[in-house]
Amino acid sequence: MNTRQKALRTGAIFIALLVIAGILLMYRGNDAVALGMEKKEGILTAEQVKMSFDSVSGRLLKEAVKEGDTVKAGDVIMELDPTDTDLSIERTKAQIAQLDAQIRSTGGTQSVNYMKADSDEQQSFRQIDQQRAAVSAAQATLKNSQVDYNRKAALLDAGAIAKSQLDDAEMALSVAEANVTQQQQLLDKLLSGAQDTGDTDSINLPTIAQQREAAGNMSNDIDALMQQKQALVVQLKQLEVQKERLTLRAPEDGRIIKVLAKEGEMVAAGTPVVLLESNRSYYDIYISEKQAQGLAEGDTITGRTVAGDKPVAGTIRLLTKAPGFADLKQSREKGQADLTAFQVRIDVDPQDGVMPGMTIGVNEREFTKR
Repeated sequence: MNTRQKALRTGAIFIALLVIAGILLMYRGNDAVALGMEKKEGILTAEQVKMSFDSVSGRLLKEAVKEGDTVKAGDVIMELDPTDTDLSIERTKAQIAQLDAQIRSTGGTQSVNYMKADSDEQQSFRQIDQQRAAVSAAQATLKNSQVDYNRKAALLDAGAIAKSQLDDAEMALSVAEANVTQQQQLLDKLLSGAQDTGDTDSINLPTIAQQREAAGNMSNDIDALMQQKQALVVQLKQLEVQKERLTLRAPEDGRIIKVLAKEGEMVAAGTPVVLLESNRSYYDIYISEKQAQGLAEGDTITGRTVAGDKPVAGTIRLLTKAPGFADLKQSREKGQADLTAFQVRIDVDPQDGVMPGMTIGVNEREFTKR
């Protein structure tokens, strides 16, 4: 066989292989989706958490971790400078203490005013009793003066006494009348418009009532101070929460894969500063509509690692129609009609020998055994 014949034979074999490969691709398909639908394999991926400071900003004071560190939930990751917050907390505590002092002072003054009103009332009652006695004495004197005047008037008519004696009796009568009026006015002044019932302890003196009302109104001042204090207490709690947020803690167990901020830098609220790779892992597979009928979220599926063939138990977290790129549409050149794919996301618990990045495959029997 000469060189020309060998070249022709080699060319014919190459063309035949191309034709056969084209036919296989036409009827079977070898793209990523088709392979994924056929092999039911997915890459084990660790959940990543972007950590940031919640609602607070400031200068980064302490960086407690470095890339590659393993952390537990609650471990300190970073701390912002708390100086301003500490000062605000101390100022608010001082304001609360000041209001407490004002509340105690106002309450004490109110108690003193109530006691003074009681004391003034008792004193007024005793003065009223004394003045009643004075009025009674003045009335008795007036009565005697009237009797004396009448007697001397009769004696004068009988010519038994001089006119001057009657004048003296008349003068005494006038003085007694004036004294009764004066003593009654003093009693009325002590009563301050209250009705004299005769029972002193039952008299409601307006001046004493006004004193008690003024003391009672101080309760409004105390209530206002209490409201101010309550507002400051809420403000203090907010500041304490804000201070707590200045310390960034790990939300769950995992590994630090990226530190995005360094000590001394200004950090804005909500800006990611650390990327945490958690111990929660998952992988996605794509299945046909027929295979999806027997599955439900929460079902358990056992896959196997491509490397090492280790069993990997998982739980279906999500079962939903796959994005459009995973559907095979109008692919009759591959010998298939339109096909709708379903995405299955499977959560995997941590286990020895299985780590993110490994390929997990699921056997067809996992969909048919249910």
